Amino acid sequence: MQVTLVHVRVKPEAVDDFIEACRLNHLQSVGEAGNRRFDILRDAADPTRFILYEAYDSAEAAAAHKETAHYLAWRDAVAEMMAEPRRGVRYDGLFPRG
Repeated sequence: MQVTLVHVRVKPEAVDDFIEACRLNHLQSVGEAGNRRFDILRDAADPTRFILYEAYDSAEAAAAHKETAHYLAWRDAVAEMMAEPRRGVRYDGLFPRG
């Protein structure tokens, strides 16, 4: 399983729009082949910081996500909302096993 934690800091005035863009991306992403989880998390202490928790069966399934229309729409929609470049950190998922 491939897991990516995407760390995002959003401009304060863009938080609501960012959440809506993520909601739309989430709704489509959870239906993708190979998707196990697609969670959107917000920092309880700093409402401008988010983590997108993306878990896929394989690196190929994760790569396919980045070619979907909904991902590309999300990427373009949130580009100007970022207070700094987003940072994805890849992990190998050990448990649960599939």
